[in-house]
Amino acid sequence: MELQPDSKVHDLPELRDRAPVFENREQVGELLAEMLKEYEGSGALVLAIPRGALVIGAAIARELKLDLDIVVVAKVTPPWNPEFGFGGVAWEGTVWLDQAIVPGLGLSREQIEAAVWRASDKVERRSRILRGDRPFPKLEGRPVIIVDDGLATGSTMRVTVQALRKAGAQQLVAAVGTGHHEALWSLAQLVDAVYCPNLRETRHFSAVGEAYYRFDQVSDEEAARILREFVPSEEGAGTA
Repeated sequence: MELQPDSKVHDLPELRDRAPVFENREQVGELLAEMLKEYEGSGALVLAIPRGALVIGAAIARELKLDLDIVVVAKVTPPWNPEFGFGGVAWEGTVWLDQAIVPGLGLSREQIEAAVWRASDKVERRSRILRGDRPFPKLEGRPVIIVDDGLATGSTMRVTVQALRKAGAQQLVAAVGTGHHEALWSLAQLVDAVYCPNLRETRHFSAVGEAYYRFDQVSDEEAARILREFVPSEEGAGTA
């Protein structure tokens, strides 16, 4: 699929369809910061999906002199594949299920409800650790840049967009390291722009980590440390 001149999806053609291509998340943050240069000092808010994307979001926020915070969401997954998302749950209770996928999974209503519960429990635990009682930032009147490692099915990004719209966000931009072109185009219908240095057109795209030479897990402790750089300690995250 060729990019159209007026497309809302922005990639780096020299990195298109390459894998692996990134040394680590820090490199992705630097590339995205360059692609998002127009937002430097704009007052935009960078919202990263923890935990891994916090590393990328922090690099963007530092380079562009922007505030950084988190949006805690989780994929809704079938029992046999914890990596495949057929929906998502957000920190404030929004639930999104992909009705184009759900019927083909053969799940009972009870199994779907159990999958939603597992995702909700994960969101609650992570929110308690990383946000504690700290209130969610005000979104009105400022651009919001949502950051994630990459986009496969797009379930977590979709539920994030829905929740942020409910919270008053008007201008939303998605920034991801890698993504399948179909998921990127679908997301572009929901936001103002999508930035993705490593657009993937291949049919064999199966995991975000394929684009990274190093795709280490980021611990809750490391995520909390990154947040403390941008959030005053007295407003910092809670404890487990």
